[in-house]
Amino acid sequence: MAQIVDAGGGDGKGKKKAKKGTPTMDMTPMVDLAFLLLTFFVMTSTFSKPKVMSLVYPAKPDPKAEKTEQKINNAVTFLLSNDKIFYYQDQFYPEGNSAGKPATQLEETDFSPQGVRKLLTNLNRFVLEKKAGYDKQLKGKEIADSTYLRLVREAKGDNAALKVLIKTDDKATCNNFIDLVDELKIADIGVIAPVDISADELKLVKAKTDK
Repeated sequence: MAQIVDAGGGDGKGKKKAKKGTPTMDMTPMVDLAFLLLTFFVMTSTFSKPKVMSLVYPAKPDPKAEKTEQKINNAVTFLLSNDKIFYYQDQFYPEGNSAGKPATQLEETDFSPQGVRKLLTNLNRFVLEKKAGYDKQLKGKEIADSTYLRLVREAKGDNAALKVLIKTDDKATCNNFIDLVDELKIADIGVIAPVDISADELKLVKAKTDK
């Protein structure tokens, strides 16, 4: 606020001159207002959080351990090459495998409404149905938020939940990889593991893309 400073008056002969003042500005209220505004914006602002993708990387095998073939159940493997997406379910069996199983055949899909999303919805129905039930309970205030998150996490980690492996060759695009991971998140896939593509799988992909 402005204030007038009295500079005194008089010329020493008994006559008084008109008082002249020097206007000054009191900055105290301005500083108080600045701190109030700063406090307001700090308390009401929302700081952006970094967005990350949760991926599960398999542990490196012990080179000294005996190599055994890992059985894969209730899983789907996506193979990316160029702008194409191939997949197969469960265990991979190459031509002439020792188990006498029919050789694995690759299926092709895409990001259309009838493509990856529909496939994941059908294969991960166990988790999606569980989550729908928990959503209803949460909306009806039958369970707390913390309980809801725990139940959903347990459902995604259940043996009946779908697991997804992602494999790429040297022609796969980063854009397709990210789009696929987004679809997996939408479908509430709990385990997403990028792994190396095998020589037999690469041979099948090459045979598909060369057609």
